[in-house]
Amino acid sequence: MPSATYSTEITLAPTGGAELPEVVDGDSLLLGPTSRTRRFVGAEHGAGVSYFSVDNEPGEGPGLHWHPYTETWVLIEGTARIRIGERSFVANAGDTATVPAGVWHGFTNIGEGRLKVICIHASAVIIQTWAEEG
Repeated sequence: MPSATYSTEITLAPTGGAELPEVVDGDSLLLGPTSRTRRFVGAEHGAGVSYFSVDNEPGEGPGLHWHPYTETWVLIEGTARIRIGERSFVANAGDTATVPAGVWHGFTNIGEGRLKVICIHASAVIIQTWAEEG
């Protein structure tokens, strides 16, 4: 089957020689014994990116914070009110939003069901500064 080539793709030959990573058990990434949110720190697994796999009930979401790198959100399920800087908008399952480095941001589940979001951090480590402690 031929593969599609896109103008934004770069094709290179594999370098090989690197130690192959193992599958990371999802339960090992949970933030706590009752949490459904997972945190993957890329540096701990030989990856150049990190992520949160968020699973929030209605009304839940991270408070305002910022990172020294971009963050991209992919909404898997539900509806969120997203704040990026002074802007606020609604995003639904299937939507993607990217936050520039150094900009305050956060989101809240405004739907009636669960909100599932993959929050991709363009960094091998997670660095964040919260607007309010706790």
